[in-house]
Amino acid sequence: MENEEITIRVDTEAARAYRAASEQERRKLDLLLTLRLYDALHTSGTLQDLMRELSRKAQDRGLTPEVLESILNEQ
Repeated sequence: MENEEITIRVDTEAARAYRAASEQERRKLDLLLTLRLYDALHTSGTLQDLMRELSRKAQDRGLTPEVLESILNEQ
């Protein structure tokens, strides 16, 4: 999946928590934020439609269920 860096404003506590998180935790947070942004900006479809589209794109880019599970289980 291609990534692009953006800047967003969050409260001080959220910024502090993100900076203190491990690299694996930040990757998980990045993924969750991406999903939430898609949800907020693409309100014309259902969440299920969004999840199907994201799943299809992830699979097209080589993300298998095993790889996803491995990423989510990293500590």
